[in-house]
Amino acid sequence: MQLLRFFTAGNVDDGKSTLIGRLLYDSHAISTDIIETLTKQSKVKGGDTEIDLALLTDGLRAERTQGITIDVAYKYFTTGNRQFIVADTPGHLEYTRNMFTGASTAELALILIDARNGLTDQTKRHSIIASILRIPHVVICINKMDLINYSEEKYKQIENDYMEFSRQLQLNDISFIPVCALQGDNVVSQSKNMLWYQGKSLLNFLEIIEIDKPKLSNQSRFQVQYIIRPQTNTLHDYRGFAGKVLSGTYKKGQKVTVLPSGIETIIDKIEMNQHEVNVAETNAPIVFHFKDDLDISRGNSIVLTEDLPKIEKEIIAIICWMDSANYVPGQKILFQQNSFRTKAVVKEVISKIDIHSSIEKESDGTMRLNDICKVLIKTAEPICFDRYIDNRNTGAFILISENTNNTIAAGTIN
Repeated sequence: MQLLRFFTAGNVDDGKSTLIGRLLYDSHAISTDIIETLTKQSKVKGGDTEIDLALLTDGLRAERTQGITIDVAYKYFTTGNRQFIVADTPGHLEYTRNMFTGASTAELALILIDARNGLTDQTKRHSIIASILRIPHVVICINKMDLINYSEEKYKQIENDYMEFSRQLQLNDISFIPVCALQGDNVVSQSKNMLWYQGKSLLNFLEIIEIDKPKLSNQSRFQVQYIIRPQTNTLHDYRGFAGKVLSGTYKKGQKVTVLPSGIETIIDKIEMNQHEVNVAETNAPIVFHFKDDLDISRGNSIVLTEDLPKIEKEIIAIICWMDSANYVPGQKILFQQNSFRTKAVVKEVISKIDIHSSIEKESDGTMRLNDICKVLIKTAEPICFDRYIDNRNTGAFILISENTNNTIAAGTIN
């Protein structure tokens, strides 16, 4: 059964958690015991409804106490047609960074807009991030339609406003659905209150949307995560290089190159789950053995000799600044791409993306929380990479503070 990963985003109180709760509840994806527990919790919390569906995704005690979702909450559910993993990301401005995390592996972005408020700065910021991360599909759920008397005219106005704004963005597929998450209109079943809407319900849309395969994912990319050397009597000479196939396919006997050293060798053996295999494909956890005894370290890339990635010490990237502390020119940072890590410095803040117009504007050299900027990064060691547009697995990275060890930015390589 096909798996769809999607994330939700929107302003605080736009109804993201309620929408996902309604989706799970009305599609009968919740067990009876959980429904009973939620009903009891809802009575304790009080409110107008018998069951507070938002509690399905508000998994942290702090979320329920403060009344906001403060982290990325993942939920898994299945219908007769498809499996789903949904990331419910925060709505508050200061938690925009969490959306970057929740969106990083998604095939679809579900962005909520409060029908009363229309487009907001957060709507634009979330859409820009979806564009940067090249999310294949975007569905705009215009929620709380009941509070505008299910007005088709207001719905169309928001749709037109969004299309006008998104014209500057690289969003390939945009769809719109008018919903009322609280009442269930157009979430799982068609709404009787909006007969003017002839499209699909949200669940039906999610079940049939075509899932695109990552572009050019046939590039064979592998990074060493761990070097296995048991040095026991029975495995005295055993030396394997473990990791996950990031993309593409590897076969026994293929000629490969170890990067950044550039040394070439032949795949002698591939192990998977302690058994030898002849072929390993994307996402497979494997152990490589080579014909030659090579000096290979954690973070080194193993690629097909005939299909090399780029190898540079300077890259231009788009980053989302995630640290509550402002960027300090020359500050010590670590660049991490999967298992590869090296010292780095931001040489230049080239430009900053204006969330109102989505246009790059000249930078003043500063970066603050949630700023989206184009930067020039210089690293101490060469980076092996592909452009993010070509390979999401090798074109994405994070920046870490060398002093605090906190993640301070996430980015994509141009």
